[in-house]
Amino acid sequence: MKKVSQILKLLFTVSIAAVIFSCNGNGNETAKDESAEKKDTTAAIEQAPVPAFTPFDVVEITHTVKDYIKWRPAFNTDSTARKASGLEDMVIGRGVDNPNSLNVVLKVSDVQKAKDFAANPRLKEVMEKNGVISKPVVEFFHVITFNPDSKEKQWVLITHKVKDFDAWLKVYDAEGIEARASYGLVDVALARGIDDPSVVHIVFDIKDMAKATARMSDPALKN
Repeated sequence: MKKVSQILKLLFTVSIAAVIFSCNGNGNETAKDESAEKKDTTAAIEQAPVPAFTPFDVVEITHTVKDYIKWRPAFNTDSTARKASGLEDMVIGRGVDNPNSLNVVLKVSDVQKAKDFAANPRLKEVMEKNGVISKPVVEFFHVITFNPDSKEKQWVLITHKVKDFDAWLKVYDAEGIEARASYGLVDVALARGIDDPSVVHIVFDIKDMAKATARMSDPALKN
């Protein structure tokens, strides 16, 4: 998920509860020395440990505002209150059909503090003052896989419930990243509901809209 300054450009609902959002010796001795240096350097690179991914929590707030252009400065101004509750801005998704339909994603350092923040009457007052005209939908997720290198500005968010997460994950992993890429979808994040772990939340970058849209309506996906 990208920083808040990078605005997503696409958002619309499709079946299966999916939402799409918008780097001086002789010659022989010298050659040997250089070769040894290259090998040593390569070995050092190969042995360097790869930073382990640390799962994290997020809260997603979905609502509609009267005017995004007027709402955004007010949202930025309220960042101090969010930070005090352990919330970090991650991304704002805007709708294509309705650019005032927003999906706000915040990284959570303390779930209880975040829940208290969301339940505080102050937030409701601030939202109403800043032009929020729909009832906000607030969802908490535990992100278990994340691709920080995703670059696309169009995303699809898929949320559904599963009977058995471990069984579902085996099928999902069996499909594989390459297969999903062939449908124009790049893996970004996989998360589970914090309040209901049977809820699965998946985020994909869209590299090919036609292929991605076709995949969303493909009966094989439902199967």
